[in-house]
Amino acid sequence: MSAADSEKPRKFRAAKRMREIMTEYYIEAKGAGSTGKKVAWITSGGPVEPLIAMDVIPVYPENYGAMIGASHMGGDLCAKAEAMGYSTDLCSYARADIACARENGGPIGGLPKPDMLICCNNICGTVLKWYETHARYFDVPLFIFDTPFCHTEFPDIARKYVHRQLDEYVAFLEEACGRPFDLEKSSEVGRRSLEGQRLWQEVLDTAAHRPAPMTAFDAFFFLALIVTLRGTQVVVDFYRELLSEMRERIEQGVWAIPNERFRLLWDNLPVWYRLKWLSDTFASHDACLVADTYTTAWCGSMKYIDENDFFGSMAEAYTRIYLNIGVDEMAKTIFSMIDKYQVDGLVMHSNRSCKPYSFGQYDIMRMVQEEKGIPCMIIESHMTDERSFSESQTLTRIEAFMEMIRQRKGLRS
Repeated sequence: MSAADSEKPRKFRAAKRMREIMTEYYIEAKGAGSTGKKVAWITSGGPVEPLIAMDVIPVYPENYGAMIGASHMGGDLCAKAEAMGYSTDLCSYARADIACARENGGPIGGLPKPDMLICCNNICGTVLKWYETHARYFDVPLFIFDTPFCHTEFPDIARKYVHRQLDEYVAFLEEACGRPFDLEKSSEVGRRSLEGQRLWQEVLDTAAHRPAPMTAFDAFFFLALIVTLRGTQVVVDFYRELLSEMRERIEQGVWAIPNERFRLLWDNLPVWYRLKWLSDTFASHDACLVADTYTTAWCGSMKYIDENDFFGSMAEAYTRIYLNIGVDEMAKTIFSMIDKYQVDGLVMHSNRSCKPYSFGQYDIMRMVQEEKGIPCMIIESHMTDERSFSESQTLTRIEAFMEMIRQRKGLRS
């Protein structure tokens, strides 16, 4: 590879394959009515493996919200939801999705009509009312999977409570699908789910290399499959290929930021409609966002999974996810990531759409500064509603933040 080539980041081969998989997935979901398959809308933190085991197609309004944001359609759709009476303080995913459902609009012409709804509140409380709204509108059954908040531990009473709900979940699916639940198939799905999560974590771990072969912005893109099709062989095969490509980039010296000097950690959801601008802005400072708390969340609870009893250990894994633990526990996760990826600074997206993710950020920022002594910055916006984003204000904050990092490392501007 020539010096000139090494200065220009190479596109990922896996990106084309992922687009093909997602296209096939949405075609299958939108054509489910003619194939006899059922469609379930499910929250991003919901237990999807039982759906896969029952051959139900899972569809994620939150994942669709990210598509809306990336397509720069969020502001218009959120405004339409507000005209219906929904508050501007409501999650922009919820506002955009509710407007889309009423208009059958948005990217890919809207989502396929659901046959059932699965709502798990381990990510936030908004989803409860959001899915109740959809249940009334589409007149379909709704299952609510309630996970108690875990400040530090997972007490036995909580374990029993969530386990009972897993049994109720199975009964709900059996009634909705008209056939018994296949425990043997469920075990196979569980093994594939865990393998997919392990491979995804290995992909993310390649960014611990200095320089990094990928950025958090790349991870935001490649995350879609572990969310949407977790538990399928397609996911396992794809992440195995992606991991191979990441290792190949390291061997060949293909870096995400050719002149990487600074390594940063991102906290919270992406700003979907400004991904390229943020990526280019940080890259202009030779800064690489090497990791983030968001994409890691889909494999962060692997430690609670029993490989030989996936279904039995789901209760703890789905309860003790990143957004359902206390601030002190969140801070410990961030401390670990700062050390693991050798981070020089922390970028926190104060996301007005996601209260559970954003509450406590200022406390975490103080704890990081005291414990790790690295600079931190806050970006304020909604993840999908572009009307909330100030480019000039964000640019000023980034420049000041990068200057603090340079001064801390004893470098000139």
